[in-house]
Amino acid sequence: SRAIKTNQDLLPETPWTHIFYNDFWGTLLTHSGSHKSYRPLCTLSFRINHAVGGMDPWGYHLVNVLLHAAVTGLFTNFSRILFGDGYWTLIAGLLFASHPIHTEAVAGIVGRADIGACLFFLLSLMCYVKHCSTRGSSPSTWGWILGAGLCAGCSMLWKEQGVTVLAISAVYDIFVFHRLKMHQIIPALYKGKNLTLFFSIGLLTSWGTALLGVRLYWMGNKPPSFSNSDNPAADSDSFLTRTLTFFYLPTKNLWLLLCPDTLSFDWSMDAVPLLKAVSDWRNLHTVAFYAGLLLLGYSSLKGSSNERECNGKTVMNGKQNANGHSCHSEVEYKTLEVKSSLASKEENGIKKHEVQKLQLPSTENIVILSLSLLIVPFVPATNLFFYVGFVIAERVLYVPSMGFCLLVTVGVRALYVKAQKRFLKNLVFCSTAALIVFYGLKTVVRNGDWQNEEMLYRSGIKVNPAK
Repeated sequence: SRAIKTNQDLLPETPWTHIFYNDFWGTLLTHSGSHKSYRPLCTLSFRINHAVGGMDPWGYHLVNVLLHAAVTGLFTNFSRILFGDGYWTLIAGLLFASHPIHTEAVAGIVGRADIGACLFFLLSLMCYVKHCSTRGSSPSTWGWILGAGLCAGCSMLWKEQGVTVLAISAVYDIFVFHRLKMHQIIPALYKGKNLTLFFSIGLLTSWGTALLGVRLYWMGNKPPSFSNSDNPAADSDSFLTRTLTFFYLPTKNLWLLLCPDTLSFDWSMDAVPLLKAVSDWRNLHTVAFYAGLLLLGYSSLKGSSNERECNGKTVMNGKQNANGHSCHSEVEYKTLEVKSSLASKEENGIKKHEVQKLQLPSTENIVILSLSLLIVPFVPATNLFFYVGFVIAERVLYVPSMGFCLLVTVGVRALYVKAQKRFLKNLVFCSTAALIVFYGLKTVVRNGDWQNEEMLYRSGIKVNPAK
C-alpha cells in the first residue's frame, strides 16, 4: 500500500525528479519519519508500471517474473565461468530458478527492489570479469571496469545491499582469477607483484567508499528509526540478549535457505523468540554454524595438496591420473587440453594470461567466492553496523542465495567425484535432481499463499500468531 497505492511519486502529476529526493515509500529522505530506504530506480519502475497499466497488478507481476528470469539467466552464465559447459552449470541455474526463498521477492511486488539490485549486481560482476580477462592486453579493459562501477551504482539505487558487489568483484579477482592464497597476498603487495591487480582493487575500494559516502549524505547523515515490534532484539536493554540473538539470526537464515519448509512474510515481534541466556539450546546451533563456516573458509583459503595435482593433470570421465589422485570434476579441467595444445604457440604471440584464463577455478576457489556471495551481501541485514527494521526478511536472501546455490553445486560435484562406484555417483546425481524438483514444488505451493491478502495472512499465523 505505501510503496504503490498511496505513493505520490507514482502519479503522473508528481514531477519524476521527486523520486530522487524521497525514500521508497514517497517520504522526503531528510524527514524524521523517513524509512531511509533510498531505491529510486525501483520506484521509477513502479511509476512506469503505473503509467502503462494503472493499478492493475498483472503488469507489476509480469515485470517481476521477467526480472527473475533475466537474473536466473545471468547467474547461470556466471556459473559457466566457474563450472564450465556442462550439467554442473545447469544444476546451479536450476537451483536458483526454483528456490522457494525467492517467492517473496518475485510474488511480492515490493520485492522487485531485491530482484533489480541482483540484476545489476550480476551485470557489474560480469563487467569486472571481462575487465580481469582483458587487463593488460586491451584498452577496452578500463571501459569494462567503468561499466562495473556504473552497474554497481545502479544496483545500490535499486537496493542498498547492491554496493556489496564491489567486494565480491575484489574476491573474484584475488582468489579466482589470480588464484592467490591468503598468505600470498601481503608478500605480493610487498614485492610489487601484480600491480594491476592492486590498482583495480584500489579503484573498487575508492568507488565503494564514494558511493556509501554520497548515500549517507543524501539521507541526511542519520540512520532510520524503527518500532520495537519490528526488531525486538535491537530494543532490548540487555547486551547479552542482543548479542546472542543477533548471532543466532544468521543461523536461522541459513536454515531457511537449506530447508525452506516454514516460510512467512512477517517474522517480526516474537516470531523468533529472543535468546536471553547462554543456556538457551539454540546457542548450540549458533556455535555449530560459525564453527562450520570458519572451518570451511579456513580450509578453502589454505588450499589442499590435491589442487596442485589436479591442476597439473588432465583427467577425463572421473578417472584417476597416473599418480593415483582423482580430479575434482570431469569438466573442471577439460579446457586444459586446449591449454596444452596452445603451449607450443605461446612463443608465437599468445600471452600467458590468455592461456591461464582457459583454466576453470579449483574447488577451493569456488568455495571462497561462494562464501563471499553468501555472507557479504547479507552483512547489511545483520544489525552489525546499524539496526534494521526486521527480524528476518526472506526477500533479503535473494542475492545471498546465489552463494548458497554455488556452494550446493560445488559440494555435490565434490561428492560425485569422490564416489568410487557408479551406483553412488547416480545416487548423488538423482538426489540433487530430487532436491531441485522439491524446491520447485515448494515454490508452486508457496505462490498459492500470495494469491490474496487473506491467504497470505493465514499462511503467517503459525509463525507469528500475535501479529
